[in-house]
Amino acid sequence: MKLSILTDNNTLIDRYFLGEPGFSAYLEDDDISILFDTGYSGIFLENSRRMQLDISKTDYIVLSHGHLDHTWGLDPLIRYYAEQAFEGSPLKQPVLLAHPEVFSGINLAGFYDIGSLISQEKIKKFFPVQLYQDPHWISDRIVFLGGIPRRNSFEGRQSIGMKDNADRGDTVPDDSAIVYKSREGLVIITGCSHSGICNIIEYAKEVCREEKIRDVIGGFHLLNPDPGTMEKTKQYLKESDIVTMHPCHCTDLQSKIELSSVVPVEEAGVGLKLEF
Repeated sequence: MKLSILTDNNTLIDRYFLGEPGFSAYLEDDDISILFDTGYSGIFLENSRRMQLDISKTDYIVLSHGHLDHTWGLDPLIRYYAEQAFEGSPLKQPVLLAHPEVFSGINLAGFYDIGSLISQEKIKKFFPVQLYQDPHWISDRIVFLGGIPRRNSFEGRQSIGMKDNADRGDTVPDDSAIVYKSREGLVIITGCSHSGICNIIEYAKEVCREEKIRDVIGGFHLLNPDPGTMEKTKQYLKESDIVTMHPCHCTDLQSKIELSSVVPVEEAGVGLKLEF
């Protein structure tokens, strides 16, 4: 499996890509290609062009959750497909996979809505939509985890805004991840880890029936975490069989330094290409 980061807060040094506070990655495995998240804008399209990746061959669009920094790129993606169709270019019609609540509106004080700009009804006019609460196997090696059980008391409890027609804070139940079963262990790709990076890893092990973790790539939602959360996260990771991690997007520098004391942490950013 080949993985390329198309959108992130950072870009690799001496590589000429665009960055923004968002996340998007492109996965290729045999004859399957997956666009995982679309970032905040259309820069993933420009970066994919510079990286010589053909988005028009995408088989699946997978959304980690509904927040703007992962879904607002859907609008330029739709325009890209429309423009390619107008020009008569050959296109695949990718299937969009996500959690059933991914298109719910999210109201945050001071903002109108931090959820997807595109409604479920509108997106269905462009792509077939498949929504899963439970794990869904895309291939015999790649699984979309669906809803992540929140089993740890120290993570996955923080709320951000309010879902439409809800009477409590939004703890992002639509947060999910995808997992690749490599010969060296599991490769976990996550968007923001609102459900908790340890919860995600533990659920990936359960679903895939595999204990060894080859890599964890994406946002860990560790932005100035309280000391108790960080210590418990480090303890869990230290006791886990993890070869390496690539924390990025919503993971601050101090958290990366802390994590590197218990697990090998490598640099991540737009332009990074990994192969498993």
